[in-house]
Amino acid sequence: MTGGGSDRPTDDPAADKAAALTITPVSHETEARLDRYIDLLGEWQAKTNLVAPSTLPQLWTRHVADSLQLLALAPSAKVWIDLGSGAGFPGIVLACALAGSPGATVHLVERNTKKAAFLREAIRVTAAPGVVHLSAIEDIVDSHDGPVDCVTARALAPLHQLVAFAEPLVRKGAKALFLKGQDVESELTEATKYWNIKPNLHSSRTGGQGWIVELDRIERWKQPAGNDGDRA
Repeated sequence: MTGGGSDRPTDDPAADKAAALTITPVSHETEARLDRYIDLLGEWQAKTNLVAPSTLPQLWTRHVADSLQLLALAPSAKVWIDLGSGAGFPGIVLACALAGSPGATVHLVERNTKKAAFLREAIRVTAAPGVVHLSAIEDIVDSHDGPVDCVTARALAPLHQLVAFAEPLVRKGAKALFLKGQDVESELTEATKYWNIKPNLHSSRTGGQGWIVELDRIERWKQPAGNDGDRA
């Protein structure tokens, strides 16, 4: 496990943004894109519940910096698939950061129609290199033919289900990066009942009790008939 920094929560949006960009610095161009994205999220949040209201005062540290930290774990990755993108964390944030990188694309998979509509608008206003897929996760991971460098997910499902979702992509060479909370150890215990994995755990740089689970190889244990990784 690798250690991470911590910060004190603040209710001042400007101070929160400054703290986030200290943890995960970005270019002025990326910051401008992220500003447009956060402004759009605020507009949509009033009519569509995209993030937990309690996290709004710390959007930048709780969500933006939390997403940006993944880039350091896959610095050469160009093609990303974000499973269950929801409000766009980490998918839209990654796309904003990769906008100046030739060949970069972030595929955002979201089955909720309203959230997919928000993601498309976020891609439009930020001019970020993203593609939104209004689809079930299984359909995308099974049918995607092009190269994928990294597959991500945040606040989507228990780890054993995420591993099942990602396995077809990791088998083809992708790295999996899953943002998880304080229950990561119990989730890993459950996941290893179904999957032969050697996770590398990274403590979140944004503080709290968050973790990033990094996987470069996934193999299914041989299980009795009817006992699988609950890929649903």
